[in-house]
Amino acid sequence: MVYCVILQNEIIDQMMKRLAIFASGNGSNAQAITEYFSETSDARVVLILSNREDAFVIERAKALNIPIRVFNREDFYQTDLITQLLIDKQIDLVVLAGFLWLLPPSLIHAFPDRIINIHPALLPKYGGKGMYGSKVHKAVIEAGDKESGISIHYVNEHYDQGQVIFQARCKVETNDTPDSLAAKIHQLEYAHFAAIIHQVLKTL
Repeated sequence: MVYCVILQNEIIDQMMKRLAIFASGNGSNAQAITEYFSETSDARVVLILSNREDAFVIERAKALNIPIRVFNREDFYQTDLITQLLIDKQIDLVVLAGFLWLLPPSLIHAFPDRIINIHPALLPKYGGKGMYGSKVHKAVIEAGDKESGISIHYVNEHYDQGQVIFQARCKVETNDTPDSLAAKIHQLEYAHFAAIIHQVLKTL
């Protein structure tokens, strides 16, 4: 009986989809995604990666008991170390959650249509290199836009130009500041990102 239970658990583990999350900063989305999938039976976050040794996402990963890999620019762009790590870990889907570097072609080619990102604006507006965080919200407010939101999209070799999977919107009030708009955007991220990841996993 014990052997049967062990074998059953091994089969379940083999069927479970494996997620890797890249993050450069605070890591609140990485934590929300990890906690979401800890309550499901078909997927788990098995690795969190960061390009910054001082990123708070590292502390979150430790608290969540998720393996962490910190890498530098040379590792990322001059070698295939990170791409090979993801392959070795049998990652099914790569998730960018506040990751600020452009992905190298080798990584994108190794995971075609298996890398997704979240952007804190309604693409194609306010995307591209340097458009992240408060810079995006400041640009939206200065342009006088009446709404903003989030865009979840596939990743290609250009910043924020992959096919959009999902968007959610919020109003931009006349008294909004970059900080207050950021708070609205974060709520949209927490409400939708993990669920959309789950939907994407079901298509793999």
